[in-house]
Amino acid sequence: MMQQQFQAMVVSEEPDHVFTREIKERNIAELPDHEVLIAVHFSSLNYKDALSASGNRGVTRRYPHTPGVDAAGMVVESRSAKFKAGDEVIVSGYELGTKIPGGFGRFIRVPADWIVPLPAGMSLYESMIYGTAGFTAAQSVLRIVEHGVKPEDGRILVSGATGGVGSVSVAILARLGYEVTAVTGKSEEQTLLARLGATRILSREQATDTTGRMLLKEKWAGVVDTVGGEILSTAIRTTRYGGMVTCCGNVASPALNISVYPFILRGVTLSGIDSASCALAVRQRIWHKLSAEWQISQLHELATEIDLHQLNNEIDNMLQGKTKGRIVVRL
Repeated sequence: MMQQQFQAMVVSEEPDHVFTREIKERNIAELPDHEVLIAVHFSSLNYKDALSASGNRGVTRRYPHTPGVDAAGMVVESRSAKFKAGDEVIVSGYELGTKIPGGFGRFIRVPADWIVPLPAGMSLYESMIYGTAGFTAAQSVLRIVEHGVKPEDGRILVSGATGGVGSVSVAILARLGYEVTAVTGKSEEQTLLARLGATRILSREQATDTTGRMLLKEKWAGVVDTVGGEILSTAIRTTRYGGMVTCCGNVASPALNISVYPFILRGVTLSGIDSASCALAVRQRIWHKLSAEWQISQLHELATEIDLHQLNNEIDNMLQGKTKGRIVVRL
C-alpha cells in the first residue's frame, strides 16, 4: 500500500500577521481532488515561492499553505487517459504552489491539463534546473526571436543576469549566436556570466539613466528585463528602432516611468511575459526546445541542490537578493 504520510514545507500565519515555515507531516488525503497524483522528485525555488513563503497576499491568499510553483516527478495515480502510473512529468505555473499545495511537498495532486510529459533528452533534475525561471527565460527569448530580431541586428541586454531567469536567458541567447550584455549588481559573478556567454557586463548604475530624457542613444536590438523599475525604463529608451523588450519581473519596482516616445517614434515593442497561465501547447513547445536545440551546456553549473530542511534559509537568501543561478529542491 502506498505511504499516505509525506513531508512538506507548511507556511502558517500566526497572531499579528507573523508567518512561520515548518517541515510537517501531511496526508495524501488532504490534497485537492484532482485527476493526477504525482510523487515529486524535484522542485525549484523561484522568487514567487519566496513571496508565498513569506506571507505575500498578492501570491497566496490562504494559509496554512505549501509553496512551490514547480514540480517534476512520477505519476502515482491517474483518473485521466492522458497519463498513467509511472509517467515522468513536469508541472509548473497555473495555481500550483499559489492556490493549491505545491512542489515543496513530496506529493501533489493536479488537473491533467496542467501536466507536461518530461521531454526526451531531459532528466527530472534538469527540468527543475530550468523550472519556472528557465521556462520564463525561454519564453522571453522566443518572443525576441519571433519578433524577427536576428544576431546580426545588434546586442541583447539581459538585466538581473545572475538570477534564475537572467542566467538562463544569457546562456540561451549566447547559444543562439546573439551578443549578450549582462546587467548585474554582483560584480563577483562576472566570471560566471562570461562562462554563460555574456560578452559585456554592466553594473546596475551603468544600466540606469535618471536624467528624465524621454529618448536615449540607441543600443539594444532586444532586451530581456527581469527586474522592472528604472533599469527597464532605461532599457526601453535605449532600444533600437523596431526592437523587442520583454518584461517579466518587478523586484526593483513595479512602477514604469516612461513616455510613449520609444513606442511611437522608434516602434519599440514592450511584451509582458507570463509563465503561470501560458497555454499548454506553448508550454510543450518551449520544454521541447529546452531539451533539444536550446539545451545549454552550462546547465549544471547554474544549479545548487538542497533538501527541504535547507529550504528555509535559501528562501531568506532569495528575498535578500543573495542567491544566484537556480536552487533545485530534492524531495
